[in-house]
Amino acid sequence: MFQKNDVVTVKIENMGNDGEGIAKAEGYTLFVKDALPGDVAEVKIVKAKKQYGYGRLIRILEPSKDRVEAPCPLHQKCGGCQIQALSYPAQLRYKEEKVRGHLERIGGFTDPPVLPVMGMEDPFRYRNKAQFPFGTDREGRIVTGFYAGRTHSIVPNTDCMLGVPENKEILEIILAFLKERNIPVYDERTGKGLLRHALIRKGFRTGELMVCLVLNGRSLPGAQELADRLFALPGMASFTLNVNEKNTNVIMGAEILPVRGRTYMLDAIGPVRYRISPLSFYQVNPVQTEKLYQTALEYAGLTGREIVWDLYCGIGTISLFLAGKAEKVYGVEVIPDAVKDARSNALLNGITNAEFYEGRAEELLPEKYKQEGIRADVIVVDPPRKGCDQACLETMLLMKPERIVYVSCDSATLARDLKILCAGGYKLRQVQPVDMFGQTSGVECVVLMT
Repeated sequence: MFQKNDVVTVKIENMGNDGEGIAKAEGYTLFVKDALPGDVAEVKIVKAKKQYGYGRLIRILEPSKDRVEAPCPLHQKCGGCQIQALSYPAQLRYKEEKVRGHLERIGGFTDPPVLPVMGMEDPFRYRNKAQFPFGTDREGRIVTGFYAGRTHSIVPNTDCMLGVPENKEILEIILAFLKERNIPVYDERTGKGLLRHALIRKGFRTGELMVCLVLNGRSLPGAQELADRLFALPGMASFTLNVNEKNTNVIMGAEILPVRGRTYMLDAIGPVRYRISPLSFYQVNPVQTEKLYQTALEYAGLTGREIVWDLYCGIGTISLFLAGKAEKVYGVEVIPDAVKDARSNALLNGITNAEFYEGRAEELLPEKYKQEGIRADVIVVDPPRKGCDQACLETMLLMKPERIVYVSCDSATLARDLKILCAGGYKLRQVQPVDMFGQTSGVECVVLMT
């Protein structure tokens, strides 16, 4: 039995769901952050349970054949890039096996039809959105960056290699402004201080920039002066404030206050243009999103005669992508601002056969099925990480659409939901993983069921 602070030499055999290395030491399982399959490493046990423990990588004795020099010097400290030291082809293999493993272990599928992961041409600088927390360092200086893994300790960094170069310019303008104006940043422990986060978005097709500052209050001293500096940057289209006065880990509040420019920005995926508000969900990797949506469109098998329901539709990204090939598309979304954006996006694109409802998919779909007898030839679902609600799955089974296209950002909850749908009469036809989040352990999937 190993104890805390024991040092062991192990060979890393596998990788876990969050990109951590997995090793066996005399039958005892160790999870080791920053270790890769094939590494022979010296590891210090930092937490010991009865059957397993957690280790800290001390040094690598023999590197994995898939280990590469990570370009970001902060990748081990920051919680964002779990697998940057793994070669990109190996990252794609890992993600394919992760999806396959979840479908086998959680879903109970034998030899699931998982295709190779659709990878990126360039797995850096792909994020169109980033949220930067603000805080102070030990000397009391204002810093921004990203949280260290599993903590709320900020690793200072204004130039994340997954984000756009404009992030650095914008953050340096904000930091200089805060210092000049002596504006306090938020302290989670005391609940005091004004600036909590900066949300920055860029439209990859339009070049438009959005900045939204999340405040523990309703106004920012000198906001117009800051707007002058931000709007000197090419592409700046929207500068707003977001009110979040709650003692919570949720980043954004519900209220948006305009400062300058529009309260939204514009971007496009494929032939469809989108209006995006600060609170809107919009996929963070627009290049891969086009591949994702084209796959969803292919799986939907539309001929122009189908009724399609798009659940958890956000700002109508998938709905409007499908509308050109369907008779009618109905979208359901719980966030009011996103529904407004979806309706505006339909108008923006001259799409007249898409209709959007505000409400929870798990409540609205069963209600409309019971009261109005709605039908669907195709149902598309793109739920949050927690997957579909049980009531939503049950209603889908009652409606018996010819096809279900399931888009998922969490292959574990995906496998759970697919098991329920297959028990209700559906067959799993194809699973296409798409790498939306290079250098991280995350993977998106598009699934066809009939």
